[in-house]
Amino acid sequence: MPGAPVQSLSDIEKIRYSRHLRLPQIGEAGQQRLKNARVLLIGLGGLGSPAALYLVSAGVGTLGIAETDTVARHNLQRQILFREDDIGISKLTAGMAALHALNPHVSLVSHPDGLTSDNALSLFSSYDVILDGTDNFPTRYLANDAAFFARRPLVHGSIFQFEGQTTLFDTPKGGPCYRCLFPEMPNPASVPTCEQAGVFGALVGVIGSLMAMETIKLITNAGESLRGRLLMHDLLAGRVRTVRIQRNPDCPLCGQTPHITNIGAANYVYDSCNTAISENGLPNMENIPLEITCEEAQEWLARPVPPLLLDVREIDEVAICKIGQARHIPMDAVPEHLKTLPTDTPIIVHCHHGGRSMRVTQFLRTKGFAKVTNLKGGIDRWATACDPSMARY
Repeated sequence: MPGAPVQSLSDIEKIRYSRHLRLPQIGEAGQQRLKNARVLLIGLGGLGSPAALYLVSAGVGTLGIAETDTVARHNLQRQILFREDDIGISKLTAGMAALHALNPHVSLVSHPDGLTSDNALSLFSSYDVILDGTDNFPTRYLANDAAFFARRPLVHGSIFQFEGQTTLFDTPKGGPCYRCLFPEMPNPASVPTCEQAGVFGALVGVIGSLMAMETIKLITNAGESLRGRLLMHDLLAGRVRTVRIQRNPDCPLCGQTPHITNIGAANYVYDSCNTAISENGLPNMENIPLEITCEEAQEWLARPVPPLLLDVREIDEVAICKIGQARHIPMDAVPEHLKTLPTDTPIIVHCHHGGRSMRVTQFLRTKGFAKVTNLKGGIDRWATACDPSMARY
């Protein structure tokens, strides 16, 4: 983290940041820490746009931006940093122009090569805090590993349709890393992208703003950080939950006997995969898709030997509605019930809209449950597609 403040605030800056200065948790000392801080943002998309706007507005002294993409029309639904005239222009060019116009007191540093296994360590080492605003797993895992080896705090945010999560990975302070939750990258053929699954535009604004907030708190030593806590939002249901996450002693990166000891490029390459179908009409055990529709799930559940339907919602949600044959294990309790789950029978995991169950599905796959899949759209989609009589919430 930044050392003692070395740059004083100008009179213009004191006016600009006066609402910060009035906060006892920040004050002039905290604002000077912001001015002296160096923050690196990986990705200037849906999460990076609001994060960059609020970091620059807050007066972070130096903001580095690693981005390789150009602005496309479909970006404008959620990437609020850009305008119609920016289509076809580098996100770095368009974004940095907008950010400079917002606050000329902030030093902006472009990294047009993005984040690579070759530059990650040197890049991270030159900044105090890293924000991961990426939307692909290779870069996400690379950012996590580089932050670990560079001993830098990593502010993480991710989204899926209407649900998002935020946390702080800070292993130098004893916190967990991303691999403590998901040790290995999921198979690319089984991971729905935003293009495939869709994403609620305002959701990325919420999560990106929370990432900026967490960064500002970290720099100014204000409040309680999200280290060791996962803040989860379900915007469609209007629910916010916090889940405790602990360092995994078996983590391949920060565990007691790690086997990831560098950030070689081979660690961040997807393996190819083709989904094959077995004689009974179900995908082969090792190639069951990460996600299936309600209609597909209904067909699977009607078979002579049906899969296990696992409901990972909270007990108050189950009281409102449930699918008859589902087994209920709240998401937080899944790790302690691993031994009770079948390894030779497919498992369909569901929650309200599909976000929590997707995380449980990915978690179970890392624990050797190769036959687990997520119910797309959750029980809310089931109510509209398969059982219109079911109560919705």
